[in-house]
Amino acid sequence: MLHLTDQQLHELLDAPAVQEVLEQAFIEFGQGQAAQQRRVRTQVGDTRLSTLGAVIPGQQVAGAKIYTTVHGAFNFVIVLFDALSGQALATLDAGAITQWRTAACSVLAAQRGANPHSQTLGVLGLGAQGMAHALQFCQTFDLQRVLVWSPNVDEKRCHQLELECGVPVRAARAEEIAAQADILVTASRSRDPLFDGRSLKPGCFVAAVGSSLPTARELDDACLQRAGKIVVEWGEQTLAEAGDLILAASNCGVSDKLCELSDWLQLDRGQGYDAQGICVYKSVGVAIEDIAVAGLAYRRHQLGKTAQEALAAH
Repeated sequence: MLHLTDQQLHELLDAPAVQEVLEQAFIEFGQGQAAQQRRVRTQVGDTRLSTLGAVIPGQQVAGAKIYTTVHGAFNFVIVLFDALSGQALATLDAGAITQWRTAACSVLAAQRGANPHSQTLGVLGLGAQGMAHALQFCQTFDLQRVLVWSPNVDEKRCHQLELECGVPVRAARAEEIAAQADILVTASRSRDPLFDGRSLKPGCFVAAVGSSLPTARELDDACLQRAGKIVVEWGEQTLAEAGDLILAASNCGVSDKLCELSDWLQLDRGQGYDAQGICVYKSVGVAIEDIAVAGLAYRRHQLGKTAQEALAAH
């Protein structure tokens, strides 16, 4: 059976195509034309196994992502099927797909809820997800600078990101970044809030993507209290996993502010922006994202293979 590696997947994927296929998948899900399973976790000692799956007939794919977490390290794989015939199509490494799809969904949510003229991106946590978010946001918004904080950030890392993003990148304290960012991405492994939500500037869009554990939160109550909207991928899964929301005080009004991504994507770009309020997007990662992007990568690989065979035949 075909297996696509993370390196191959990075070569096959690009941000506009990933964003397009994810937007289509979420709209189909909202219309009842696609389905997904909540994440199931099984753990003994320090070894955790997680599984989540989806069926997307409109894109002719079904599949599941399976991954282990051992001492905090993740190892992912996706099994992809043809949704019409049921035939197994491929297995795929899922580290790259997880980076691409998480950042793409944050961008899709921000296109509706962030200031269309945002100039400053803040990134708290500069691991694989933080880097992926910085790249996709710089490709989508006309940003003027990126401010980053991470326990291991240094000038070399900032310079590398600056070359990739094409805008100035500077390290700063988390509180300073929160106060200046038009768009703020939290992509850390922190179990406790990273900044004081009172410091966020009016109109800020916050994408919290760092954790899917009910015992961890990157956002404090002040941030959630100020939020006019809290956008989530799928309420059924998010409200069972997102510590940012589960641990929030009752006066944050989380349930009254929730909007699922499938509904949020019905808005025109910029339509959800509130210049005086805060918009929060809380991501935990859902199966429909992984399977939609895996399907895109598989189709592109097959097209490339067909083109090579046709060339060889001549």
